[in-house]
Amino acid sequence: MLVIRPICAADFAALKQIAVESGHGFTSLPDNDELLLSKISRAQKSFAEQVTSPGQQNYLFVLEDTQSKEIIGVTGIEAAVGLDAPFYHYHIASHVHYSPRLGVKKVVETLNLCNDYTGASEVCTLFVRDKFRRGFAGQLLSRVRYLFMANHPERFSDLVIAEMRGVSDDNGHSPFWAWLEPNFFGIDFPTADYLVGIGDKSFIAELMPKHPIYVALLSEEAQKVIGQVHEKTAPALRLLQKEGFLHRGYVDLFDAGPTVEVALKSIRTVQQSQLATVVITDESQLPAMDSGAQNYMLCSTDVCQFRATISPCIRYAKENNTLLISAEMASELSLKDASDVRFIGL
Repeated sequence: MLVIRPICAADFAALKQIAVESGHGFTSLPDNDELLLSKISRAQKSFAEQVTSPGQQNYLFVLEDTQSKEIIGVTGIEAAVGLDAPFYHYHIASHVHYSPRLGVKKVVETLNLCNDYTGASEVCTLFVRDKFRRGFAGQLLSRVRYLFMANHPERFSDLVIAEMRGVSDDNGHSPFWAWLEPNFFGIDFPTADYLVGIGDKSFIAELMPKHPIYVALLSEEAQKVIGQVHEKTAPALRLLQKEGFLHRGYVDLFDAGPTVEVALKSIRTVQQSQLATVVITDESQLPAMDSGAQNYMLCSTDVCQFRATISPCIRYAKENNTLLISAEMASELSLKDASDVRFIGL
């Protein structure tokens, strides 16, 4: 069974492997042992903390195969960004230049440095290892965050964002950064990306141009990738768009990948999921794995012992709003008879 759960100290080796496999541009998981250990510790503290409003919490989850004990992927939520350090973006603005005398009208785009998303919650750190990119792994890692947020809205902002990885190659070459680097920074993209990943953002304020950048002055290669995503990130973007996330002109400082946003209450999974009561029953009363029955995503409502999975081996009884599950599934999800459970049909 594939089960989502909060990360723990024993997952360090798997998290490090994922950090290596994710490669350049995956800023939230740099290959740095001290930082990865710190992320695990911070996540454990966040799950244990009593929270009434979003703050410095970071919720990091892993997807585990409960039979092989192998970690398949990772996903996370930042409760509120930009509280301890500026959270920078470029915002794409359009300016109309018009000369009535000459009959010339030009629309000029500029990139404007801003921190407009300060305080927003961020869904982040979603990565599925290559050999497991099949079935429902990606969907579970993506949508489980919204089930958790629906259970505990007080822990999150009314606005939710997601930063998408921009275009770069296997060697860490970013066409957008290739233009910025010689003009302003003097360090390569992997170095800049790594510094941001370990929390060292001071160089941004020190070296980033303070005035708007005219897009037309960038190289043709740099202009083409503004607002575009890395090929490995495209499936994640499609999942976000299905949830209602929209791009409103904000892009990353380094690779120009898009940042998308949505109101928490407008997220599809938040709107369509519902609470029910668990009833543990014999497996013979439930659809078989290969029966072709509808799949359900379900999760517990606990914070520290949060668990979630996807399975067709479930029966929903609408007449009394109960979710019938097997004893094995109840055990894996830390559920008992009459436990509350949040679910959504897929």
